[in-house]
Amino acid sequence: MSSVVYGAGNIGRGFIGMLFAASGYEVTFIDVDAALVDMLNEAGEYPVRSLSDDPEANGRDTWVRGVSAVAADDVDAVARATASADIAATCVGARALENVAPLIAKGLLRRYAGGGGPLNILICENIPDPRAQLSAWLEAAATSDAERGLIAENTGLVETSIGRMTPEQTDGMRDGNPLRVSAEPYAALPVDAEAFKGRIPDIKGMTPYGGFDYYVKRKLFLHNMGHAVCAYLGIAAGYTYISDAIRDEEIKKAVKTAMEESAEALSIFYSADPAELAAHVDDLIARFGNAALLDSCERVGVDAERKLGPSERFMGAIELCRRTGVSCPGIEAGAAAARLEMDKQAAIHSPR
Repeated sequence: MSSVVYGAGNIGRGFIGMLFAASGYEVTFIDVDAALVDMLNEAGEYPVRSLSDDPEANGRDTWVRGVSAVAADDVDAVARATASADIAATCVGARALENVAPLIAKGLLRRYAGGGGPLNILICENIPDPRAQLSAWLEAAATSDAERGLIAENTGLVETSIGRMTPEQTDGMRDGNPLRVSAEPYAALPVDAEAFKGRIPDIKGMTPYGGFDYYVKRKLFLHNMGHAVCAYLGIAAGYTYISDAIRDEEIKKAVKTAMEESAEALSIFYSADPAELAAHVDDLIARFGNAALLDSCERVGVDAERKLGPSERFMGAIELCRRTGVSCPGIEAGAAAARLEMDKQAAIHSPR
């Protein structure tokens, strides 16, 4: 069995490629970094290191083997890899997905013209409504109604919820191997069960769920929102790392309050189990405290303007609270901290 992963970065190598390989798939990465492509082809394997507060788990390497890579500018090779894959995933980042879509479309059309069966693509991107966006970009890359129909009929565009925290990689984390990716042990991959074409493949760590909008919003309004509150309050208090910020009792209280407000709104709107949501909040806060990740407040807080968007983690959560009658001063305080950081960065970078 073969798989294609568009993007050989932290999520591509450190999460999705690892799960595909563990499930018996050969993995072909598509990436714009020519040096990285060469290293992957030369090594044919790479390690993923667990970063954990548990001394027994911390520093443990899992080797991902049977991998290769193709340069993104080799359009024909990318199309061949896509046409022959049994499963695919995008892990390129929100800003690059539109640029990758024409490459994917070319491979899909080659596949379907040759009588190949449906292809499911896991969309592992942190953007609003990723299925609709990728669908529109694939449609724009087609040149006729017939091609658009082939892509729509045969391609499963499957939303995912990426909860695995993978920090900015340092030389220490690479530990002498530039291909090593270090990440937290958490490796659950919820996916939209209703988006697959044909049989849902058996992927280690992947759990298909119906009613997937709940899982998307839970990730955005609990994990992403709480993480961001911690980051912006941490920056204001002078902390470098998320793990240090969440150990500050005042910040921890503020983060938990904001997350509990969002959890209450999610419970009401989606008829979700309050106890399950409360346990999820506690688990996330414990994971934020993982000092081995060396995850910086600056990294988590980057691009505050986008994170204050109308459907994003702050304003989206506030709107959900409004619709469900939940008071949310904690989320509003987090949004105010984000706005302060956005204004501060704008002042630093504004022309004088």
